[in-house]
Amino acid sequence: MENFWSIIWIVIWSFVFVAYLFVLFYILTDLFRDHQLSGWFKALWIIFLIFAPYLTALIYVIARGKGMAERQQAYIRDTKTQTDAYIRDVAGKSPAESIADAKALLDSGTITQQEFDRLKAKALA
Repeated sequence: MENFWSIIWIVIWSFVFVAYLFVLFYILTDLFRDHQLSGWFKALWIIFLIFAPYLTALIYVIARGKGMAERQQAYIRDTKTQTDAYIRDVAGKSPAESIADAKALLDSGTITQQEFDRLKAKALA
């Protein structure tokens, strides 16, 4: 029976430790994401995280929790914007847009009918 409770305590403390690591890495990420906080204050937070980890993490979350959420939302928004721009860049134009652009060039006399047919075939391929 004593062995059973030892295992339970190991599981509980392991969970607490892993949860603390998640919080610690989130705090460190947030510290370096915050451009308004000076390097000295960042270093001070890190020193306190090393010497009084649980108390410092709790104080950080209480004192800067709202800012953490705002910085995370801004990061997600920027990442989504960059991803959407990359997808638009890689995907290029749809075949209908390419054909419409080629037709506009043909109508303005910039390209010949043969060039238009070749661009149309390329867009549909």
